[in-house]
Amino acid sequence: MKKLRIAIQKSGRLSEKSLLLLKEAGIFLNNSSRKLKSESQSFPLEVIYLRDDDIPQYVEDGVAHIGIVGENEFAEKECEVDLIERLGYSRCRLSIAIPKSDSYDSLKDLNGKRIATSYPVILENYLQKHGVKADIHVLSGSVELAPSIGMADAILDIVSSGSTLISNGLREVEVIMKSEAVVIANRNIDGDVKAVLNDLIFRIRSVMAASNNKYILLNAPNENLEQIIATIPGMKSPTVTPLAEAGWSSVHSVLSEKEFWGVIDRLRELGAQGILVIPIEKMIV
Repeated sequence: MKKLRIAIQKSGRLSEKSLLLLKEAGIFLNNSSRKLKSESQSFPLEVIYLRDDDIPQYVEDGVAHIGIVGENEFAEKECEVDLIERLGYSRCRLSIAIPKSDSYDSLKDLNGKRIATSYPVILENYLQKHGVKADIHVLSGSVELAPSIGMADAILDIVSSGSTLISNGLREVEVIMKSEAVVIANRNIDGDVKAVLNDLIFRIRSVMAASNNKYILLNAPNENLEQIIATIPGMKSPTVTPLAEAGWSSVHSVLSEKEFWGVIDRLRELGAQGILVIPIEKMIV
């Protein structure tokens, strides 16, 4: 069977989370140093380690069949590749920020201003869409310093918590895109490799589904059983088993992480007792 070649960032948080995702999907790599390339003996896959901003081009050129990269890099490079899966981690946003002492009413205030960024394509497209003309200065790093040294009036940069902006005397005024880790793919993958890719995506989705859901067990009074079942319908329907004590049943279901606390409060209102919430390792949907 042909091997699927995947490009992953060679270092950093996105790299660590991507390798953990592969491990949770049952793909174990044989090169712990991760300097150039590693292979899996448990799955027909090999990993090449690249700079994150090189990954879209390598995938377009077919050097790698797929890549895991930040959506911001995918958008910036504008390569002829397909986004085939969102992974939900390494979330951040690309935002315009200005010195906190400067006034700001709308995007039009940036007309004629100097904006420093490592994402000139994204910024230019956004400004054109909104009819704003600004002078874009391209920097490869330390963008947040540009206003304080007189190089720019504003910046466009990645923001996670916002603490870096605050520490540099800046405030966020416009969010122009939200980003997360995504899987991108070459548009000309042959049939054998495509089959391996489909298997990988199936595994990834199973891992993601498990991380986004919990297994819930509880004891329910029979008089409120229908309402409790309606509250936690599960993937298809809950499992209900009578308890030895008359008038009570055990209910087993799957619960979305996002709904957790609101649902728990409702279950308690309906008289549910002995509520257990258990992580799911894998979830085949």
